[in-house]
Formats: sequence, structure tokens, C-alpha cells
Amino acid sequence: MPAEILGAGVAKRPTLLADGRELIYYDDPETTLGPDRAVDARELAPRPGTATMRRDVLTGDWVSIAAARQNRAFLPPAHLDPLAPQTPANLSEIPSRYDVAVFENKSPSFGPALAVAHGDAPAGVDAPRDLDDLVAPGLGRTRTSVGRCEVVCFSPEHSGSFGSLSATRARTVIEVWADRTAALSALPGVEQVFPFENRGEAIGVTLPHPHGQIYAYPYITPRTTGLLASIDREGPDLFARILEFERSGERVILEGEHWTAFVPFAARWPIEIHLLPHRHVADFTETTDAERDELAPLYLRLLRGVDALYDSPTPYIAAWHQAPVHRGRDTARLHLQLTSPRRAADKLKFLAGSEAAMGAWIGDIPPETAAAALRDAVASIPEETL
Repeated sequence: MPAEILGAGVAKRPTLLADGRELIYYDDPETTLGPDRAVDARELAPRPGTATMRRDVLTGDWVSIAAARQNRAFLPPAHLDPLAPQTPANLSEIPSRYDVAVFENKSPSFGPALAVAHGDAPAGVDAPRDLDDLVAPGLGRTRTSVGRCEVVCFSPEHSGSFGSLSATRARTVIEVWADRTAALSALPGVEQVFPFENRGEAIGVTLPHPHGQIYAYPYITPRTTGLLASIDREGPDLFARILEFERSGERVILEGEHWTAFVPFAARWPIEIHLLPHRHVADFTETTDAERDELAPLYLRLLRGVDALYDSPTPYIAAWHQAPVHRGRDTARLHLQLTSPRRAADKLKFLAGSEAAMGAWIGDIPPETAAAALRDAVASIPEETL
């Protein structure tokens, strides 16, 4: 199988699954795998149709109604892991042994349909015309949930997370995030690309296999819309000023030449960490090799520090916020927001009336206290284990 060589010597090998979904193998720079990959010989039913979005007229938010997601795997036994390499007894999603693999989700929230020129859309596809179309008023407004959802398998192992990877493998995944961000941003109708990892059953994870996801949305998400409004209010240098403010305070957890991790001033969650690059980059595609090289071990140290807080692994959502594809790229900076509801070894924070219904948050742990505990936990991770 022919390969394209990306940064850090990562080899990219694209192919297709039996139902036409895209599958891409990304090989580590010193992989032990050969160039050939098995063909997906499964007999698969056609993919479900693209979901439909409905506009919530009270908030302006778009809600994708994706009923096919009800059929996704739910905590299968290890021998039926759908993200493991295929065996005769387990006809999984990935035909061959791999280092990192990315494939289109079988039952996505967005896609597989993509936007096309107005008037040329397939039957039943009514994609957003543009960003102005998405904010137009009116009751009962719907659009087709065009876009793409991808699964990023960090390892062929059955269990683990990003934090359990080697530094070499972590660097490969970072290269994957950059490559997929570029590819998905170029798809018609995509307005924002979001790589993320959900970890732990308390977060709602249904597969223990080490993996993340990437969503390519047909709109700018509500969170990013609010961020752009804040930048308009506070000034175009907002992220630079946040970084200067936090680096001069007591909430810094970990600092490198190119990245700084800190507990934010107004943290909502018991564990909440932001990780920012020191210079402005809109998304992973704009990071340099040096920034990616440093991020791999630094991010591993951060995640292992979070796990060192308690005697058992901590559930979290690791959300990589990127600037939209067409707006705010000079001001909205790539950054990680890692959050966990874990407020003690045996306690979780649940969103109740004030937070879930009104969005009026109450922090359980002072950010400075959380930062001190996280600093100590991160400092306990031996350098030689990264």
C-alpha cells in the first residue's frame, strides 16, 4: 500500500472499508509493520442516511437528531472489541494490525453527506447555505447534518487512553490531528473541526479501547460562538493576555518552551486544565515540528499527573478547541480544555438545577487549591517514564 510521509516520519496509508467509508492507517516513524494491509472483506449493510439538524429557536443552537447512534457498541467484551484489528472471531472495523488508525464513524452525528453547490444537492439533502443561513430566524427550521465524524484509534490494545501511549505514539497522534484537521477543513460545508478524547465510564464512554474522535461541524459551535463574542468584547489579543496573566500567577501546573498548562482563574469543574501554545496558532495545522515535538511528552506528563491524583484512573474530557475554518483565525487560538467531574477519590460533581438548567456554575474547589494538587501530581511523574 503506497504511503505519504508526513511530519516526524509518520507514514499515511489511506484505503476504504467494505461499505465505502474511508480508513487511514498512520504508521509510527519506526514501525514494525509492513506496507501491506488486509482488505476489508465483510458484507456490510448500507450506511444510515445523514441526520437532520433542528434549530432551537430559544437559543439559536442547532441540534442534530441522529437516531442511528442508538445502535453503536456498548461496553463489548475484549474479544469483540470493534476497534481492535480484525480476527476470524472478531470482524471489527479495522482489517489489519496498526499503529494509529482513523476511520469514518458508521453512525455519525454529522455526515456522511456533505454540502454541495446550491441546486445540485442529492435528494433529501438540504445543507446550510452559509453561516448567515444558520442564524436566520423562524420556527421549525431544519437542515441536513452534513459534515463528518471520525474515530481515531490511538493503539491496537484493548484498553488504555492517550496518557498510556509512548512519547513516539503520542507524537504520531498529534501529527494525525494536524493532518485530519487540514483534510476535514477542506470538505465542503465544514465550518469547524474538533478533536477530542472522552475517557472513563463516568463520562459516558462505551468502549475502553484507547481512542478519540474528530467532529467536522457544518456550523460554528455554541462554545466557539461565545468565545468569538468574548474576543470582540475583550480585544483581539485576548489569548496573549490570558497567557501572560496565568503565567504570572499561582495556577500554572506545567510549562515548557512552547506550551503552558494551568488551572483557569474561573474554573468550573473540580479538575479543569487549560493548555495553550505560547504563540498564536489557529489550529493544529499551524503548529511547528518543534511545538508538536514538545507537546507529546508534555501532554503525556499532564495526563499521567491527573491520574496520579488518586489511586484509580480519572475520567475526563480532553477537548482541543480550534479556530473555525473561515472566521476568527487571527484571534481564536488553539487550546486544550481538559475537564473532569471528579471532586474526590469517591465523589463526582453532577450538574443539578442551577448549572444544568440555568448555566450558573458553582465551583466546588478553589482553582488555586486544585492547581497546587495538580502541580504535585505532575511533579511525581518520573521523566524516564515518558
